[in-house]
Amino acid sequence: MQTTLTKKTLSEVIKERHSVRKYDSTYTISQEEIKDMLKEATQAPSSSNLQPWRFIVIQDEETKKELRAVANNQEQVETASAVIAVLGDKEMYKSVEKVYRSAYEAGFMDEANMNRLIEGTNKTYPFASEDILKNIAAFDAGLVSMQLMLIAKDRGYDTVPMGGFDKEKFAKMFNIEDRLFPIVLISVGKAAAPAFNSTRLPLEDILIEYK
Repeated sequence: MQTTLTKKTLSEVIKERHSVRKYDSTYTISQEEIKDMLKEATQAPSSSNLQPWRFIVIQDEETKKELRAVANNQEQVETASAVIAVLGDKEMYKSVEKVYRSAYEAGFMDEANMNRLIEGTNKTYPFASEDILKNIAAFDAGLVSMQLMLIAKDRGYDTVPMGGFDKEKFAKMFNIEDRLFPIVLISVGKAAAPAFNSTRLPLEDILIEYK
């Protein structure tokens, strides 16, 4: 007897996604599938489409064990199939020509528009403060991270985002260049125990005004 798999709606995926901290340490996700999920996640929007996110994927068992010590001894760092570190690029504007020339060559804009956007970016971003650039990159990293977690859930995996880790030690551990900074770690794998249920504040507590 054949069973028909029903594709879940986006609403169902959103409601079923919870932060999982107990993983099946024997389960492996292929590098190919992780790359596929990352590629899909990068369809997320970003400021001026400069895509200031970078990723480090950690699957090596020994490296995960070392990372656990840097990440406040959080068990899921070591037991999940992979940990994906999301980094921000403070010099995202240096990719501007590649970004807009790619759009031009794909037929998404004409040459005049490409040149206008490149010129506008080069007149603003390089002169912004480091704090502003980091804020832009961190905001955009949040968008791609949430998209990645929903994609993983849609494929039958669970995740948990972790901001609680020593970012300075992480940067040294992976020899990260100065223009990049770590933002969040995301464990991905098969749950070994259900997540704790949680509630949300009622809408009337968070909707300030509706006109």
